[in-house]
Amino acid sequence: MSYVSRLAEKYSDEVVPHLKERFGYKNVMEIPRIQKISVSVGLGNAKEDPNQIENSIRDIQAVTGQKVVVTKAKKAISNFKIRQNDPVGVRVTLRRAMMYDFLDKLINIAIPRIRDFNGMSAKSFDGRGNYTFGLKEQIIFPEIDYDKVDKVRGMNITITTNAKTDQEAYELLAAFGFPFKKAAEKKKD
Repeated sequence: MSYVSRLAEKYSDEVVPHLKERFGYKNVMEIPRIQKISVSVGLGNAKEDPNQIENSIRDIQAVTGQKVVVTKAKKAISNFKIRQNDPVGVRVTLRRAMMYDFLDKLINIAIPRIRDFNGMSAKSFDGRGNYTFGLKEQIIFPEIDYDKVDKVRGMNITITTNAKTDQEAYELLAAFGFPFKKAAEKKKD
């Protein structure tokens, strides 16, 4: 018996019928789905402090549950004192069950822990149905031990879908329970 994520079940039981009704898809294969989630952390001056790379690798592996890849500079930039092949960040790409588990944790645990949170912007779609946003602190994830954090680092998260339009992708993520900002309320005079 194979493991099925809670959000994978929600997709097939609730999201697919909702999107089919909302957009009038005739074929089940037309319905948009999440293909992958990419998590990346830029380190900038990682060459000066090698522990920074190890600590960010530890944090991202704890958060995602998957081995990370160290990204290296493609070319030298003298103004930033970066040489070619210097480490400049870490990234990981999640698919299938790991992707759904991470998204579940992100929606239900991590995002509600953001200080002064009032919803994610719906303007961060790229025109092809992909959604990218940044988090300012890695400590919003429960796997991160606050006492072992050497520096608060942000991360960029990209949710890649096969939706044809941003509206379809918005409906897909909203059906999963993604906390978007509510429409602007009428201003009081």
